[in-house]
Amino acid sequence: MPNSGKSIRVKVRAGARKESFELKPTQFEIAVKEPAEENRANDRVRELLARHFGVAVQKVRLEAGVRSPNKRFRIVA
Repeated sequence: MPNSGKSIRVKVRAGARKESFELKPTQFEIAVKEPAEENRANDRVRELLARHFGVAVQKVRLEAGVRSPNKRFRIVA
């Protein structure tokens, strides 16, 4: 089932001086040091989400917002 799992809204700040990971009422707010080039920031966010939810990185998929700071990820079962 392609849409199984949990959908997560994330606001990303790429190129930050310091990494941060916050859960706000409606979304996660994540700052990463990696730049928004060659998908590096998105990959780092996937790693952080995988660690937070205790799943493999391959289970975290970017559904929407590849080039936007407002993204939607899915944690698949």
